[in-house]
Amino acid sequence: MKVKMLSLLLSFSSLLSVAQEKIKYSKEDVKKMEMYLFNEGFSGPSSKKISTVLLKDGTIHKGYCKDIDTKKGQIYAISLKDSVTKKEETFKAEDVKEMYVLPSNFEKGMKVGKYMSNIRNIGTKKLDKSTTNEHIHFVNETVSLKNKKENKEFLMQVLNPDFDKIIAVYHDPNAKETGGFVAPGGLKLGGGVTKSFYVKKGEKVIWLHKDDFEDNYDFLFGDNAAFMKKYPKNSTDWGYLSFLINEYTIMSS
Repeated sequence: MKVKMLSLLLSFSSLLSVAQEKIKYSKEDVKKMEMYLFNEGFSGPSSKKISTVLLKDGTIHKGYCKDIDTKKGQIYAISLKDSVTKKEETFKAEDVKEMYVLPSNFEKGMKVGKYMSNIRNIGTKKLDKSTTNEHIHFVNETVSLKNKKENKEFLMQVLNPDFDKIIAVYHDPNAKETGGFVAPGGLKLGGGVTKSFYVKKGEKVIWLHKDDFEDNYDFLFGDNAAFMKKYPKNSTDWGYLSFLINEYTIMSS
């Protein structure tokens, strides 16, 4: 009996060891997983190109975005000059359902400069994410800022519009980035990884920080057994987040 129990315990221990063993991905796989698939986060609108604001009452307004009023990075009001009547109107963020604006050339220029100054960016990001001519999509969401404040409606920029059907990722305007080594000449080596986003799955929106990634891994991906087997939490990294969400969306379709 004792021998049988010992054998069972050893078998269980062996299975646990296998389950906890990290998957070693190839260099090609890691390079693919490190590619940043999210759009860039923008805050400065172009005042020379037409933006579109869809209100909760169903009305649609098109015009030149003269100003976006923000407080600590969050949008509170949008001023729009109607493209036909030339009349200027200001809309409170809480009354807006969706918004499509084009980023200013100045901000795009700043993004390009930042891109070129970090060698890691060149290997993991696409330059056209910084120079986009596409509209930036904002949606109204009820969010607890940093999971600490009371729930409130905010206009959040969607960073993964091409694969947001199950998990939507929103720009955190106050997000910090990981550090890196600055080489002689000012070129930065490494770092530059965004530390936080707002993430929506189902009806739940959370502020997801790099330090809390493992704790929220099951919430994000735990309902897909095939995905969890291929990308267990102990074998992945925060820097793979955009790849993982895209891959999860494909495997869950």
